[in-house]
Amino acid sequence: MFDGVFVAIVTPFKNGKVDEKSLRDLIAYQIAGGVDGIVPCGTTGESATLNHEEHDQVIGIAVDACKGKVAVLAGTGSNSTQEAIELSHNAERAGADGLLQITPYYNKPSQEGLYQHFSSIASNTSLPIVLYNVPSRTAVNMSPETVIRLAEIKNIVGIKEASGSLQAISEIIDICGKDFIVLSGDDPLLWPILAIGGRGVISVTANILPAKVSAMCKAAADGNLAVARSLHYELRDINDILFIDTNPVPVKTALYLMGKIENEFRAPLCELSRNHQEKIKEVLERHELLVGK
Repeated sequence: MFDGVFVAIVTPFKNGKVDEKSLRDLIAYQIAGGVDGIVPCGTTGESATLNHEEHDQVIGIAVDACKGKVAVLAGTGSNSTQEAIELSHNAERAGADGLLQITPYYNKPSQEGLYQHFSSIASNTSLPIVLYNVPSRTAVNMSPETVIRLAEIKNIVGIKEASGSLQAISEIIDICGKDFIVLSGDDPLLWPILAIGGRGVISVTANILPAKVSAMCKAAADGNLAVARSLHYELRDINDILFIDTNPVPVKTALYLMGKIENEFRAPLCELSRNHQEKIKEVLERHELLVGK
């Protein structure tokens, strides 16, 4: 269910509120681009600054917009196990197809603490769970050994890996086997991860170019490695520019310059510097995505 391209969708805001129309239009753009699913309320969706009502609202909109078309993997993680369980219950009631669970941030649990956190969430939901390892954001790295333990739990079905370690990712793929889905959580490393057996991506770049990211993953799945490699290099400048500053500020700026959302962020995030905005404009222009702002 979770192979291929899942979009770490941004949360558009307008006058400080969730912009439902822009979110629905953006999801429609992703679906038209051939993606396999939408991930609302992830890091790229500014989940850390959404209150619970907004969190449930965004997931509800995504479920309704994707119904009968593509899957919804709802971000319901927290650094509080109980809060993650509550958010997961809400997403399950809303009709999400699965849950994305980030490693708890700030409190830096041990490997045993990580195991207990995720196993507790898994025992409190019937939905499939994809783990999310992103030490650059959370200050804790989930070891392959812990992932391998968690993979034995029936409804923990995969992991979004953004540790940057191909060695660790290879170990997970090798030991957990083909039934455990490993997804890239780092767009610049998507091609190498696909090459060693990854099954897809939860992508920031797909917000901008869903069709190309989808074509890359499909080519790799079909064994057309030369095509996938070529698309990797076509996307390199986009992948690089979207991480010129803290995610999701560059990707939301790019979407604004494409005419798809307002240039609005939830504090403490703020607008890009003029210099960085110009660099994004240059890359968008090369890809014929700029709408003249």
